[in-house]
Formats: sequence, C-alpha cells, structure tokens
Amino acid sequence: MLRRNCLLLFLCFLFEQSSCAPFQSRPGQEWPHSQTGPLAAGRNGGSRGFQRVKRGWVWNQFFVLEEYMGSDPQYVGKLHTDLDKGDSAVKYTLSGDGAGTIFTIDQITGDIHALRSLDREVKPYYTLRAQAVDIETNRPLEPESEFVIKVQDINDNEPKFLEGPYTASVPEMSPVGTYVMKVTATDADDPTYGNSARVVYSILHGQPYFSVDPKTGVIRTALPNMDREMKELYQVLIQAKDMGGQLGGLAGTTTINITLSDVNDNPPRFSKSIFHLRVPESSAVGSAVGRIKAHDLDIGKNAEVEYNIVPGDGGAMFDITTNEHNQEGIIMLKKPLDYETKKAYTFKVEASNAHLDPRFHNFGPFKDTATVKINVLDVDEPPVFSKPSYAMDVYEDTPQGTIIGAVTAQDLDAGNSPSDLDSFFDIDPVRGTISTNELLDRESIAQHNISVVATKVNNPVLTSKVAVTVHVLDINEFPPELAMPYETFVCESAKVGQVIQVISARDQDLPQAGQKFSFKSPQEGVKTKNFTIRDFGNNTAGVMTLRGGFKRRSQEIYHLPVVIEDGGLQTLSSTGTLTIRVCGCDTDGSLLTCSAEAIFLPVGLSTGALIAILVCIVILLVIVVLYVGVRRQKKKETLMTSKEDIRDNVIHYDDEGGGEEDTHAFDMGTLRNPKVIKENMFRRDVKPELGLCPRRPVASQNSADISNFISLRLQEHEGDTSAPPYDSLATYAYEGEGSVAESLSSIESVKGETEEDYDYLNEWGPRFKTLAGIFGERSEMPQWSWFVILLFMV
Repeated sequence: MLRRNCLLLFLCFLFEQSSCAPFQSRPGQEWPHSQTGPLAAGRNGGSRGFQRVKRGWVWNQFFVLEEYMGSDPQYVGKLHTDLDKGDSAVKYTLSGDGAGTIFTIDQITGDIHALRSLDREVKPYYTLRAQAVDIETNRPLEPESEFVIKVQDINDNEPKFLEGPYTASVPEMSPVGTYVMKVTATDADDPTYGNSARVVYSILHGQPYFSVDPKTGVIRTALPNMDREMKELYQVLIQAKDMGGQLGGLAGTTTINITLSDVNDNPPRFSKSIFHLRVPESSAVGSAVGRIKAHDLDIGKNAEVEYNIVPGDGGAMFDITTNEHNQEGIIMLKKPLDYETKKAYTFKVEASNAHLDPRFHNFGPFKDTATVKINVLDVDEPPVFSKPSYAMDVYEDTPQGTIIGAVTAQDLDAGNSPSDLDSFFDIDPVRGTISTNELLDRESIAQHNISVVATKVNNPVLTSKVAVTVHVLDINEFPPELAMPYETFVCESAKVGQVIQVISARDQDLPQAGQKFSFKSPQEGVKTKNFTIRDFGNNTAGVMTLRGGFKRRSQEIYHLPVVIEDGGLQTLSSTGTLTIRVCGCDTDGSLLTCSAEAIFLPVGLSTGALIAILVCIVILLVIVVLYVGVRRQKKKETLMTSKEDIRDNVIHYDDEGGGEEDTHAFDMGTLRNPKVIKENMFRRDVKPELGLCPRRPVASQNSADISNFISLRLQEHEGDTSAPPYDSLATYAYEGEGSVAESLSSIESVKGETEEDYDYLNEWGPRFKTLAGIFGERSEMPQWSWFVILLFMV
C-alpha cells in the first residue's frame, strides 16, 4: 500500500513539471482541440495536492472547393496541439486518402494544403489520419486521430438527357392535356448543396401545340383537334436548366419527335357522282366488268372501305367486292348479258368504313354513294345450243338412215348450220336431226361419243360445240354357252344323287334386266340311267349322278349334253357337251388317278415339259454308263509299287547290299542321335507272338562311339532267331486274323463285284420297261445312280 502511494506521488510530480495541450485546428485558423493543465495546490501548509486532468478530442470536418484554379496550393486548414510551444519541438504527420499526393501538411506549423484541383463528381470526400510526434525522438505525443476533408460542390455540370432524342405518338383530335410522354434530365452536381442540381424544364420549340411540366418533365398536348391529315409530325425541343432556372444556371436540351396517330375521323368519298362503264355481252360470268374507288384520307384499317350495291335495277346482274390492296371496288358479272334482251343497267354503289369510331359520329354519316351506269355492247357471238350436252339411245342393227334424235342451236344475230364428223352418224345441217349412217354393233362399240359443231353462216369463225352420247342398246342375238370347258370326273365310289360338278353359262348379249340362264337335259322328262342336270335357279346348275358303281374297266368316259337357254325377249338356246371321266378317289372324294392323261393334266405339265424331263433322264443315263466304263478299265495298283513309299527306313533296292560297310544306303545320322530311338516299338514285319516281350535297346546318350552302338545292334539281331535277314523287303499289309468283322482293309477287299439280277423290274409294269432294259445289259452302275433314275421315272 505504501509503495502504491509513493508511485502516485512520483507521477504527479512529473506531470506538474510539464503542461499538456492537444491539437488545435481551424479552417483558416487554429481549432482548439482540448486543453489540459496541472493544477498545483498551495505549498504553504506543508502538503502538496494534485488534480487529475482528463483529455478529450473534438474534431470537425474540413472543406475544400472543387475545381480550384489558383496558382498556389489551396489552403485547407491547420492542425495544432497545446504541447506545441512554438519551439519546433513538435512534428505533424498526415496519412490516408491522398496524403502526400493530393494533400500535404507543414510538419512544423500543421498547415494542410491541396496540391491540385479536385472534382466532387469523381470523389466527394477524403479520409485522413493526423498525429503529433516529438521531432527528435519521433515519439508520439498524441494518439493518432482521423478526420474527413469534404470537397465542396460548385455548379460545374449541366443537366443531361441520357435517352434522347425521343420518339412519341399521340392520337390525332386528342383533347388538351392529353399525356404524350415524360422526359428526365440528370445533373451530376450535389443535390444536397445549393441549387446546383435543381432542374427546371421548358419548351424552346414546339409551342403552342405541346406543353411541359417544369418540375416533372411531363409533356402534354396544348391545342385541341390537331388533325393528322393537316400535319402529322411535330418536332419539340425541351430544355432542362439547373439552379432552379435562375440566371447563370447550366442547361441541356433534347429533341422529341411526336407523331399524330390516325383515327377514323374521315368518311370515304367518291371522286365523282356518276361512273360510266361499257361491257361486251360476251363477258363471262364472274369476270370483272369495271372498277370504282372511294378515297379515304385516313390510313391503315381506318381507310378500309366496304362497297355495296343498293338494291335496284342492276342488283341482280352485278356484284361488287373490295380489293384489299388498293381499296378499289371491283364490279363482277353475276349473270350472262344479252344485248338483244337489255342494253343498259343503272344502279347505285355505297361506300362505307368498315371500322367506325363512335367519338366522331357527330361528324356526319361515314359513307358516300355514287351511281354506276353500264352499257352492254353488242357482240357477234357464236350459236348457242339449247342443252350443254345430249344423250340418245339406239338399238344395235338399226337400219341405216334411222333418226335417233336432234340437237338445236340458236342465235338472234343470224342463222346457224350444225355439222358432225363421225362416220357412224349423219346430221341434217338445217334441222339438226341425227341419223345412223351404218349398222351398229353393241358387242363392238357399246357407246359412241360424238361432237356436233354449229357454225354461223355469215361468220364461219364463230362456232359452238356440244357433246352427244349415243348408247347402243343390246338385242338378243347370241345364244348362251358354257362359261368354260369343264373337266368333270366321277369317282368309282360315287353315290346316287351326288353332285359331281357345278356349271355356269355366259352370253355375249347384255340384256337390260341382267343375265338369266336355265339349264336342262336335252330330253326333259325322259329318265336317263347315268347323269342328269339340276338347275339351281341362280344361273348355275349341277351334274348329278343317277346311279352308283361306276367302273373304269367297264367304261372310262361318259358324254352328257346340256341345254342352256337365256332370258331375252326372243329366247335363244344352245347345247353343250360335258365329258365325264371315271376316276379312282380316296375316301374323302379326292382324285387319285384316272389315266395317264388324267394324271398329268391336273398337274399342269405340258408336252414340252415332259420332253425336257425325258431328255434330262437320257443325259443322266449316258453319264452313268460312261462312269461305269471308266471304272472297269481302271487297273489296280499293288501296295508297294511306289518308290517313295518308305516306312521305318526300309530301302527299296533290287541288288544285293554291301553289308555293314555300305553306308550310302543307310542314314548314318540316325545312329549318331540316340534320341530318335523309340521305346516299346514292335516289329511290324513279322507276326507278333505271345510271351515275346519287346526288347529295349541299350544305348547311352553320353556315348559318342558309333562302333559300340553298332556292335550292340548286331548282337541283338544275331540272338533273335525270328528276325529276317537285313536284306529283306518288309511288307506291312498284314492286319491279323480272328476278327469277327473280318478285314476292313481296302487291300484285301479289292474283289470282283457281284452282279445282281434285275429281272424283277420287268414285273413292275410297262412304265419300267426302259429301266429294265438298261439293267438287262448287265452294265455295272453304282446303286445311287439307279436311285436317281427311278426318281426321275416316277
């Protein structure tokens, strides 16, 4: 406790010896920051008293004008501390935004200056830090403090329209005050300082048609009933001025192009009250005979015009439509004109707008009326037939010169002369009657299409043509006949009353009521013993058996006459004959065989096909015969005839060998390689015996002495009593005995082929006579060749 009190007394003593003063800063003068000073108690009384001093900083903003144009640096302010006694012992430092580049400070006096001109629109304020330090020791005398230098705004930016020039539109005939658009100008100056950014709008050009609100920039119409047809485009110049529009303020302008949009405030008007048109009487129905037009000052859909014919004199003869491209009225012909009937037409046409605006009904009716007068021109026209086409009927075989009909053509201008160029018919040039020129045959030509041409006598160029169709009617002149040549058969197992064939008929005639045939036997009512005809009543009939038990051995073919009658007015009939064969059938009535002809005909084989099959069979037989002949002449070769057939180093030679010294007939290289010696090798040149075990040759792979190896081999062969001498021929054709299947070797099976007796082919019938004759020649052929021949014969 005592130590603590002593430390406090020592510190108070130190502070009493020095006085502390804070910074002072002023814009143009020193600003008091804080003041501190020790307060000492009276020394009388034998005791010292201390008063504690609390330091506090009070900072204000510095201001500097933008766009300073002076030659000297602009003075900003002054920093000062009470510790500075004016003895240059204190140094002031500056750091932060622009310190040293934009702002500088006098280290001794603390004066701050701006080195260059500043722009508030680029940077509105700068934040810096200041500190007082001892000039000798650089020891901070005061803590570092932060302050702000604000750039004071001046009116150096004019208002600007960022989106100009502008384009706007307003309907014509709009009332005063109709909103057009709003424009906005921006000012980069400080809106919180003075009137530098306070903008006022005004119109420099465009009055008295439009006005602008000075505060909001809203543009409105200023005159009523502005007509687009009088003036469509207006160019308005708007000014925006700052400083509240006062003198000395900066200003900016922009242009606004205002267009009056169209409204339907004008009715269509014809250029004249009467339109005269001339139309030839030969004009086609649906063709355009004239054009009229009502003009509308409006544009777009407001100028669309509808034309209508006022009911009256010409309303039934003409029609009118609107051309969408040029709004013309096209007058169309609805009915044919005839100068001789009526020479002129008069009617009224009304033109009106398709889209009306109810705001302008008080302007009057939005339509106009004009009179159209059409004069019909006389044209030398060709004759006109009374019908567009004619149809006539005539029976075939009608006598020549018979009138079958007539055509008529008329023209009020002059007479006419019809004519025809068809050779089957003739026409009267005056009366127009058509008559036959030849006998007609329906079976050859059932319908004649002719053209009749009418020509004016006084003007041959003018002609008219009409189509005439002549139908040739049928008469019953051909008797009916069977529809096809039937191939009828009856099974041997057929029963009584069984229908074995259904028949129909055909007729070249074509009666109007359709074909109707009846079938019967030639002697109706007389009982036949084999077959009869049964009429089904639907233009078909059936062949029915009257008995059973038909046999081919008794009678193979039956003939049945059939009487066929047609249903014409004059009945004609004919008799056809059916050929009925007796055939063998299976249980379900399917045909098996009738005869040789009956077999081939259903299959559909023609004579040419049968000849081709026989030629193929003959060619095959020739090939087989040649093959057998070549095989008979082939010689059998013995087993060991080839000099190249060498087995187990057996050398084929015809002279006596030279013994052991003969090294040319034996490959000595085999003796040098003991590895080629095979173990468990049986001798193949003698018959193996039971109990005789194979001998293994003793050979040392490590020995290179050939003489020792040969000696061992000689001793081995000398001890073998069953081995043949060295100079011998080894034959390997032996296969052993005792096999149940006997030998399968081709060596022992080369024997004469046994000839088989083929006389039994003669017993197979006449169809196998040719085959039996071929085999009767005892020519040896492979059995597969006989199978091929039998297959083709069947």
